Amino acid sequence: MRFFYLYLALVYCTFSFATGGTHQTGNQFAPGPVVAHRGAFKMNKFPENSIASLREAIRLQCAGSEFDVRMTADDSLVINHDADYHQLPIEKHTYAELAAIPLANGEKIPTLRQYILAGLSGNTTTRLVCEIKPSPESKQRGQLIGERAVKLIQELKAGEKLVYISFDYDILKKVIAVHPGAITQYLNGDLPPEQLKADGVTGADYHYSVFKNKPEWILQAKQNHIVLNAWTVNDAETMDWLLANGFEFITTNEPELLAERVKKSPAANGWKLNWSDEFNYKGLPDSSKWAFDVGGHGGGNNELQYYTGRDTLNAKVENGVLKIIARKETKENKSYTSAKLVTDQTALFTYGRIEVRAKLPAGRGTWPAIWMLGKNIKEAGWPACGEIDIMEHVGYSKDSVFGTIHTESYNHMKGTQKGKSIFITEPYERFHVYAIEWTPEKMDFMMDGVVYNQIINEHKTSKEWPFDEPFYLILNLAIGGNLGGKYGVDDGIFPATMEIDWVRVYKSK
Repeated sequence: MRFFYLYLALVYCTFSFATGGTHQTGNQFAPGPVVAHRGAFKMNKFPENSIASLREAIRLQCAGSEFDVRMTADDSLVINHDADYHQLPIEKHTYAELAAIPLANGEKIPTLRQYILAGLSGNTTTRLVCEIKPSPESKQRGQLIGERAVKLIQELKAGEKLVYISFDYDILKKVIAVHPGAITQYLNGDLPPEQLKADGVTGADYHYSVFKNKPEWILQAKQNHIVLNAWTVNDAETMDWLLANGFEFITTNEPELLAERVKKSPAANGWKLNWSDEFNYKGLPDSSKWAFDVGGHGGGNNELQYYTGRDTLNAKVENGVLKIIARKETKENKSYTSAKLVTDQTALFTYGRIEVRAKLPAGRGTWPAIWMLGKNIKEAGWPACGEIDIMEHVGYSKDSVFGTIHTESYNHMKGTQKGKSIFITEPYERFHVYAIEWTPEKMDFMMDGVVYNQIINEHKTSKEWPFDEPFYLILNLAIGGNLGGKYGVDDGIFPATMEIDWVRVYKSK
């Protein structure tokens, strides 16, 4: 828990930096990344962009609450996402005409003045995130909307609570011209962080797919002190990815879900992402991260496969997933082919949290594994180098996976290995997260966040605990062998595929 509050403090400090470190007297802006998209509307079925949804976001102590600004035919600034309100084009109708049609909860369409005043009342926690919509009439009118919005917000002395966002870059430039030092974030996703910094824009608030397709922009943003936000993120998996990558803010229609994911995030427990592969590309695995163990040596366990090199028949990335494929085919006197990936020698790990999200192959005779070996295996040999089996599974026992260590004192050759299994449901139908948390004192084995095996450092010798040295990570799908082939191999299962959604390695903060 102490690590969680340290994490929240860090995010709070980052938020202070992102907003210039200025706060109104009494403001203690909520820590964490949660920005409610158009207010917190979904859980209680409030209208989007209503004062009710704003107040709910404040009640939830979201870090921010986003809303959309447009201008009517009589130059009233109003809050509405679409260019039309109940099929009435906002820019061609007066405020009185629009206000005659209430929102679903009986509210009138809010004016910007009403909305800001509501956001100031009793709110010391939630930043107001003001999206200025481009005008369908002209770019000039869009900039005029931005200018008038800023001046009204300054008149109401609310500037320190505001973040300005827009898809129109010229609108943001107008905001900065009217209010130098204003906190601004660009939404369109077509400009690199260096460009934002050069133009005085303080944040990149892009659709999360932009960052997945251009992961280098995440690092560039951090190097240039550009705040990272992503929209509109409503699923736990994407939330977890953004949290792992240190995004300061996440805009969501599901603020309650995001708050829960923050609590469960490794970052909330003192871990910082150190190395990863999200497999957001196509073709062979990234050669800067993965090498191949090639050959038909049987892995020392009389396995039946030949591990091929860079061959997309046995290892390929598509649709955001790494697929390791075992096939029924003869190669080098072996009856099957498969792949064994090892992290590059520049990716060696001593301690940390290692997570792999994977879907396992079905069928008798399969033996998929996610594991680690000590870098010094050539010098020390096995098992003195140490082995960490993060996850092993055998196809003839479809309802369990197991985590094990092997050392000189504790190994399966002596029958002294330290391992335990955990019951698993749907190992072949859905992805599960297999992980270890490894410190100088202990090693916890987890599936989907549940610890099922713990190894304590006895502080004897390296024969019992060789885990203070660098290790490398291995992903493979073996066929047959002493364990996997205990009940033979069903040749009707091929091709058999192990799918890996992502690999993430964290180190302690």
